[in-house]
Amino acid sequence: MNDPLALASPLGRVRIVLSRTSHPGNIGAAARAMKTMGLGRLFLVTPKIFPDAQAEAMAAGATDVLANARVCASLDEALSGTVFTVAMTARRRELATEPLWVRDAMAATAAQLAQDARGDVAIVFGNESAGLSNEDLARCSRWAMIPCNPEWTSLNLAAAVQIACYELRLAEVGAGAAPTIADASDRASFDEVEGLISHFESAAVSSGFLDPAEPKRLMHRLRRMFSRAGLEKVEVNILRGILSSLVDRTKQRF
Repeated sequence: MNDPLALASPLGRVRIVLSRTSHPGNIGAAARAMKTMGLGRLFLVTPKIFPDAQAEAMAAGATDVLANARVCASLDEALSGTVFTVAMTARRRELATEPLWVRDAMAATAAQLAQDARGDVAIVFGNESAGLSNEDLARCSRWAMIPCNPEWTSLNLAAAVQIACYELRLAEVGAGAAPTIADASDRASFDEVEGLISHFESAAVSSGFLDPAEPKRLMHRLRRMFSRAGLEKVEVNILRGILSSLVDRTKQRF
């Protein structure tokens, strides 16, 4: 099989296993959920209908994940060669290992990926209505639950896949730096911000808004506001340009 992610990253060693899926649309939606989080290895255990046009429609651009999906005759086949497996279930089970919340389970999965640079791991999801059997869970290293509303735990299969894939990506890649704004410029330096504050102070005095004899806490509050804002160089220039224009117009009036 030509794996779309191969072993280019640790996430390339993650298998998403869907067991006995009854609705092909859920397979496509799960593929889309996987691809958005950088996963591409889909294993299908005896799906009721696959391949199918509805699966391709719901994949919405993730048809490469479907094209490379591996159809297996049993869960044992889908898990063959893995070193760590997590079963996702909504029900508490008897005679099973201690459950984990999905975030902790995906952190453990990421830790396994870091520990073993070669072995595959798998996240296993059951049928839409019946879920995973106790025998299925017994084949997995750990099992995990998504903290849903206890009065209504019914979660769409693809939504559950999306949550698990997101948590795994967060654990593996980390939150990292905040997303950048497309047109953001360099952040203003300390000197530039101080120059802006001084400009505000002189403009406030010349306009009569600020009495230098009783400044109170105006400049302190302005400095605190600009510190929270994290001003960019362009923004400092814009504000100083507005201040200069207003001051010039005030002088012309008098």
